[in-house]
Amino acid sequence: MTTSIAAVHASLHFGAKSGEGKGFLRGSFIGDSARLSLENGRWVQGQLRHRVFYSRGAVVASVSPGSVTKFFDFVVIGSGVAGLRYALEVSKHGTVAIITKAEPHESNTVYAQGGVSAVLCPSDSVENHMRDTMIAGAYLCDEETVRVVCTEGPDRVRELIGFGASFDHGDDGKLHLAREGGHSHHRIVHSADMTGREIERALLKAVSDDPNIFMFGHHFAIDLLTSQEGSETCCHGVDTLNTETGKVVRFISKVTLLASGGAGHIYPSTTNPPVATGDGVAMAHRAKAVISNMEFVQFHPTALADEGLPRRPAGGRENAFLITEAVRGAGGVLYNQSMERFMPGYDDRAELAPRDIVARSIDDQLKRRDERFVLLDISHRPPAQILAHFPNIHAECLTHGLDITREPIPVVPAAHYMCGGVRSGLHGETNVARLFVAGEVACTGLHGANRLASNSLLEALVFARRAVAPSLALLAAPSPARPADWPLPMPAAGPVPAIERRTREIRAELQRLMWARVGIVRSTGRLKGAEWGIGELEMEWETFLFREGWKPNMVGVAACELRNLFCCAKLVVSSALSRQESRGLHFTVDFPHELSRRIPTVIHPSSLPLSWSSQQLHRQIPSI
Repeated sequence: MTTSIAAVHASLHFGAKSGEGKGFLRGSFIGDSARLSLENGRWVQGQLRHRVFYSRGAVVASVSPGSVTKFFDFVVIGSGVAGLRYALEVSKHGTVAIITKAEPHESNTVYAQGGVSAVLCPSDSVENHMRDTMIAGAYLCDEETVRVVCTEGPDRVRELIGFGASFDHGDDGKLHLAREGGHSHHRIVHSADMTGREIERALLKAVSDDPNIFMFGHHFAIDLLTSQEGSETCCHGVDTLNTETGKVVRFISKVTLLASGGAGHIYPSTTNPPVATGDGVAMAHRAKAVISNMEFVQFHPTALADEGLPRRPAGGRENAFLITEAVRGAGGVLYNQSMERFMPGYDDRAELAPRDIVARSIDDQLKRRDERFVLLDISHRPPAQILAHFPNIHAECLTHGLDITREPIPVVPAAHYMCGGVRSGLHGETNVARLFVAGEVACTGLHGANRLASNSLLEALVFARRAVAPSLALLAAPSPARPADWPLPMPAAGPVPAIERRTREIRAELQRLMWARVGIVRSTGRLKGAEWGIGELEMEWETFLFREGWKPNMVGVAACELRNLFCCAKLVVSSALSRQESRGLHFTVDFPHELSRRIPTVIHPSSLPLSWSSQQLHRQIPSI
């Protein structure tokens, strides 16, 4: 793996193999760094009835009873907003398999409280939205991508309403538009503080009613299936582990969309659900996809600090409870535990500053005062208004003895969103033929060095829709040889207590290491220490696994998740070490200023390190 700050223009776009007429992404090495070059162009739950398949095979042509290989026109990995929206479009032209790690509704989308940003007010404009996005992204955003997303956003929101998503309206009957940190105008479409849940509900209902879409719940994606012809890598589908039956199921497709979400669980405290273990980025990296901007990990400044609650949750949480940006947008004020307001001392925008500034400010307060949380107070607003806009937050806090209409909320930063990911063009295309990406797993260039609040659902909707046309073009193109007879990964025969215990321990050690050395404020020394420590932990774990009888082509959920977490952690550290400046979410005390060059970080996979986490399992030799 070689990491560099790209030595080309910061545009992210490159042509697809689907007849787009643009060039292709190439990689070449000069000295110790990778350089990208171009040819012929630019860089380019309600209770719903789901057809969820576990041990049963889908009733699809070419699928024989009991077969472990299934054939579809399209395979979608992930059941969040990006995957569902894409599936609903391409299903008009072929069969679609949606592969989801847990229940269909369990995705980062459901946990998105704030809303979708879009220009829907006459006093607002695309130019205003673009400017806010660029400023929040520390001007590392790709301007063409920003324009596309901000321009197409309103239509994508209207489509959601057409699918039955219900958003809040004001007394005038118009959509109620909220404002959040970094936004100059009210443009956040929302459904109280449960917007993601409402969008997911509406899209899942539409998917459930679509006879061409088949949902495969509890199928853990192991690795993308790829072949190599000369310098071109082509994707043929994905191997999965059915966690209900313990069997490996291979999905062969003409087109694959990767929409698997982020990697929040490389840290011990994250607002992401347990499924967010970086599976998509790790799979794509192993498949030789280009990865970009992984150093930009967004820490949400206000996750609920359980230790500040009158009654702590019994048994702890699998993920931190998010206190939406909209609380500050509605007038919430941040105080330290001495009830001193501190944000005006850090930024003129105070609580409405972008997330990176607010998170660093809170981090500084905690370290200066040796405290574990700060306080976010919205109690000065009318109780009826608080209950109307934040019913979910109110109910959660009340469960633990805290009434947010009368008392401040204890909050602390937590890992929240990956601004980097699999590098894509303007239609979600990647450098791997027949592989598209959308949602948090992708790096489209929209977010730059820091995501503007409520731009993530918008980006997922826009790129899921834009990926449709080139995907359909591939249906008519000659299909490459399908790897139906390639060796399948081997499921573990059963739980091995020693392996499960040590895997949990190593995972916790990795998370603690990332928090201590690759957190909100960084240094070269800490990053190099993290690089060494991750390598040592990974070697220790792999040695233990194989000594206990694990095979290189063996699969189990806990082991595969940790394999992916190691991969993503290394990508974040490698990217962070290569950026010798502070920009957006990446702040390092050794390089506290921004450089004049505004260019992305690029990880080109021409040379992968020889570790288990970096190799596709279907290519592993089943012996040591």
